[in-house]
Order: sequence, then structure tokens, then C-alpha cells
Amino acid sequence: MLRENLLDLYSFVSIAKEGSFTRAGARLGLLPSTLSHAMRALETRMGVVLLTRTTRSVALTEAGERLLLQVAPHLQEIEAGLFATRELREQPAGTIRISAIDYVIDTLLWPRLASLLEQHPDLKLEFAIDYGLADIVKDKFDIGVRSGDQVAQDMVAVRIAADYRLAIVASPAYLQRHPPPATPRELLQHNCISLQLPTFGGPYAWELKKGEQALEVKVRGQLSCNGVYQMLHAALSSAGLAYLPEALAQPYVAAGQLEWVLPAWFPTFPGQHIFYPLRRQDSRAFTLVVDALRYRA
Repeated sequence: MLRENLLDLYSFVSIAKEGSFTRAGARLGLLPSTLSHAMRALETRMGVVLLTRTTRSVALTEAGERLLLQVAPHLQEIEAGLFATRELREQPAGTIRISAIDYVIDTLLWPRLASLLEQHPDLKLEFAIDYGLADIVKDKFDIGVRSGDQVAQDMVAVRIAADYRLAIVASPAYLQRHPPPATPRELLQHNCISLQLPTFGGPYAWELKKGEQALEVKVRGQLSCNGVYQMLHAALSSAGLAYLPEALAQPYVAAGQLEWVLPAWFPTFPGQHIFYPLRRQDSRAFTLVVDALRYRA
């Protein structure tokens, strides 16, 4: 009933404004006979006559005048709302929510997206720091960011960075007090700064690889953190060994503040990817963000 009334009311308003079934039909893409049938059905459901018809003109009855005053503004609001929603596909507007770790936000997302905010004032970004491999659909994120091997197969994945390495580092002061390990097994004799991840239910095991040899070391130590920057700062303070993105540690190694440990065992991981569920239509804002983040070698 509601659907029929809405369609017929829209036709009624068009006829009232045009003063003609023929002109209203041309505007709506409907035959005048179709509109005439719709108006008779609407009048029957309402139990009042809305239009006075002659061979040359259409006039509103008192009931028709009252109905027009009541419904026309609301139908205009609905039409305006639909138009504004369609504009989201054409104009970069709205909020894009992205889940990622802080290091990725700082080094990959923000540098590429900052200019979009300047160019498109109606575009908004919301970054959420997450080390827990969030369910982006459940948590209502538009985009998630993970290493390529961690993206679920039912998601659309777009590479945003080259493959990367993780590295073990320590400060010169720490290594003066504790001779550097010669093998991965000797890491168990050191104070290692661990990364605490909610999805693992405990410290993240250090994954190491040398040639065809691959192993995981469940390190131990006095300090655990839930972010790579905290681990970096702890290593710079000589608190122990840290397992960090090589690119994050590189400037501090070059400055002599950190040293590589077991460099032959640094593993390589698939590059970071953004991922999101398949949609039939994406907003202009979403498409712009994805394109800005896309990796171009």
C-alpha cells in the first residue's frame, strides 16, 4: 500500500504542477492513460475525488489542493535527498574509514592522502590504529591494510607497497654489555622486546629466514609493547633487541644509534595491501582514495 501510494502521489503532484496528463506523462516517461489509471486507483483508495477532468484541462478539487499542499514539500525533500546521495558518486564527499597499524598510516597512507584533503574539502578520512587484524565489515571500516599474505580471499586486494623486510636491531650500548647472538637460537639468551598482538593471544614469534631455512623464535624479555614505535624507542634506550621494519630502523642504523643483528636471517614479506569487500558501486571519494594509495613501481 505504501509503495503504491508513493508512486501515485508522485504522479499526482506532477499532474497538478503541469495541469495536464499529457505534459506530466512526457515528464515522467509514462502514457497519459497510465497516469489516468493511477489517479483513479489513488482516488479509490483515499475515498475522495482529487482531480476534475475535462477534455481540455485538469483542475484540482478542494481535497486535491489540500493533498498537494501536504505532500509536495515532502516529495521534494525525498527527491533532493536522492540527488544528494547520487552526488556522492560524482563528487569526492563523505568519510572513508581506514584500519591500519600506526607505522603504515605514517609512512604509506598519510603521505599519499594528505593532498586529497586539500583538493577536496568535503572529503574526510578516519584512521584507526589496529594491530588486531580487525574484521573491517563487522567494525564498519571502508578499507583495511595488511601484508599481502594476510588478506582474506573474499576481499578485493590492492597492493600499496613493495615487499618489505623485518630486521633485528639493538643499540651499541646494549651490544657492548651483551655480545650479539651468532645464531637465532642464541636470541633466547637475550632481553628481547616483544610485540604483543591481540590476535595471537601472546607475544609475536620472530620469523627468520636464511636461504631455504625458515624458523620462528619465541623470544623472551622484560618488555612487551603493542606498537612498533614503542619497540623502536625501547631499543634506542638500550632495553634489548627489537624486531622492526627494516625501513623504520634504517635511519637510526645509518646514524650509529642502532646496529643490525643477524642480518643474514632478515625475512622478506609480501608488500602491504589495502583490502575491502566487493561493491557494485563505489563513491567517488572511495575511488579517489584507492587510486591514490595504489602501488606504482
